[in-house]
Amino acid sequence: MGPMNTHTTALPIVLAGARGHGRWHLANIRRLQDRGLVRLAGVCELNPLSEGELAAFAAEPPEQSADFGALLDSTGARAAVICTPIQTHAELALTAAGRGVHLLLEKPPAATLSDFERILTGVRDAGTACQVGFQSFGSHAVPAIRELVRTGAIGTVRGYGAAGAWVRDDTYYRRAPWAGRRRIGDTDVVDGVLTNPLAHAVATALELAGSAAAKDIASIETELFRAHDIEADDTSCARITTASGLPVTVAVTLCAEQAGEPYVIVHGDRGRITFWYKQDRVLVQRAGHGPRETVHGRTDLLENLVDHLTHGTALLVPPHRTGAFMRVVEAVRNAPEPLVLPSGAWHTAPALAGGGTRRVVRGIDAAVAAGADTLTLFSELGVPWALPTEVSSS
Repeated sequence: MGPMNTHTTALPIVLAGARGHGRWHLANIRRLQDRGLVRLAGVCELNPLSEGELAAFAAEPPEQSADFGALLDSTGARAAVICTPIQTHAELALTAAGRGVHLLLEKPPAATLSDFERILTGVRDAGTACQVGFQSFGSHAVPAIRELVRTGAIGTVRGYGAAGAWVRDDTYYRRAPWAGRRRIGDTDVVDGVLTNPLAHAVATALELAGSAAAKDIASIETELFRAHDIEADDTSCARITTASGLPVTVAVTLCAEQAGEPYVIVHGDRGRITFWYKQDRVLVQRAGHGPRETVHGRTDLLENLVDHLTHGTALLVPPHRTGAFMRVVEAVRNAPEPLVLPSGAWHTAPALAGGGTRRVVRGIDAAVAAGADTLTLFSELGVPWALPTEVSSS
């Protein structure tokens, strides 16, 4: 555990990567700064933020620099939020750890298992705290679902399914040079649907299965496909067999016919629990009872990190709790190149917003739902374009 500090002085923070998803972190830091918990001391961006982008901090503008290490030194930051391209995470995390700076590290924590292990070693040796940005782990629904399972509400658990049907258009893949890439030159990126945009579906299912650590995984099967003109997968499924023998099957796409809320299903022999993790919403369906739906609160991960540093509160997402997810990232990284879907399997449609174009895989919404519902892969469902020869096991 990192050093505990019981005084109430606002924790000075540097944000690395303040555009894109980083804007969410910027707003969240503002929220916690208003409560006196943190202070935005610095912003690390290749191109400095404008006065307009920092309008919420106009009274006390943060220092800005493209040099992360130098910014940590000059600001005296005690914590940093890293929300930069996937392939930069390891070096930035180690830069922070080497200076004794605590971390909120966006998911995925690294592009390769070896880089993840370097981060684990670096923060352990430095004695610094590291929280990985799987926000769903902060949902109060997670312990509530565990308690339902523990008390036998749905009988004996048979497996876990996860489904995500999202819509992303061509502008999504033009937003950054690394978007939709498996690698840039010799550098791994692994920006596929399972490992980045719908990574929460994978990680949340593993967390609910009690199989979040690397050692908890026995085998991984992947089926990776793409409709977009990219390197990485945009429509995929995976079956992770846990050390206890239970399957965790995930089916996801960015080429949905209609965008839907992603969810995880806990399958029991006397019922099921569905968890829409972005909404903190839980539906329990079991034999002899009517359906019961509840909505739960959520603990913010940066706030939890601050509580950890000031009061010794346990971290919600320490890195070792994402080891199983990183095994999935590594399986995707080492899998054959994603299969290009035949032109007859998809069609184009106008983007839901703006002037872009999206690619829609015919019948994918039903296939994604069926994968999570039956714990089977696309090829096993008889999806025409899902050839068994494209399955990769590790």
